[in-house]
Amino acid sequence: MPFILKKYEAILGKKIQHFLLQDLKIEPKLAQKYISRARVFDQNQKPFILNEKINTNCIYIAEFEGHTRGLNPLLEFKDFALFDKPTKLMVHPISKNTKYSLLDEIRYHFGNNANLAHRIDAETSGLVIVCKNKQSEKRLKDMFIEKEYKKSYLAIVQGELKEEITIENYLEKEGKNIGVRMKTSQEGKKSLTIVKPLNYNCKKNITLVEAIPHTGRQHQIRVHLYSIGHRIIGDPIYGIDDDIAEAYLNKELDDEKRYEKTGSYRLWLHANYLEFNYNNTTYKLFSKNDEILKEFYM
Repeated sequence: MPFILKKYEAILGKKIQHFLLQDLKIEPKLAQKYISRARVFDQNQKPFILNEKINTNCIYIAEFEGHTRGLNPLLEFKDFALFDKPTKLMVHPISKNTKYSLLDEIRYHFGNNANLAHRIDAETSGLVIVCKNKQSEKRLKDMFIEKEYKKSYLAIVQGELKEEITIENYLEKEGKNIGVRMKTSQEGKKSLTIVKPLNYNCKKNITLVEAIPHTGRQHQIRVHLYSIGHRIIGDPIYGIDDDIAEAYLNKELDDEKRYEKTGSYRLWLHANYLEFNYNNTTYKLFSKNDEILKEFYM
């Protein structure tokens, strides 16, 4: 399990946040996170609240402790590393009950100061940049905010796409039954994706495409491809009935039913390429995972 309950001798009468900051030397942001997310407990396993005084001789903190399942970094540099994430692996735990995520491997390999520079969906496979220290984390995250990266994805889509297309529109929440589903609209946030056809498989009536997002909206590539009539193979949210999407989100959709309704057991979207400049060096990084190519050509 990624969260380990650790015991600490405490100081009676001291405010909990002061004890975390002054005596345990926990960074202010992390101490605030521990308290606000109810991860600091007294001897009776009751969570502390902000400004509450310690009334027991010891406290417990649910701390994240990474473990490995054998996933190693693809590349490693002084300040950052690169993972080639498999499909269906969350990059970050969503609750204390999350048994394993990419963050486990990050903390296992690089320690508690390592973190993600960005996120991709659990079902999207491919490249993820990892910051190895707090200094590189700020810089690499700021670069994503300032759009200083060039990114490219591979996807397998339904039907034949014959020509390169630029999709530029607005995205917003659909606002219906499926809460995570996005849609193109006249409002919302502006988004732009360039889609290039790479090859067409006439037997399966599918196209391998390169998708280059120039903005980073939620589900952007998935929504854009669906909006032009070329939904991604295996997508359990777009281009299918609400009951199937709901079953998927509730983890009630088995592989056989999913394959029948979406065309695959997984979403065939892969983060394949990253290019950026860091400390006056330009990095051009490619994924070595060729599962999407095997699926297309098999």
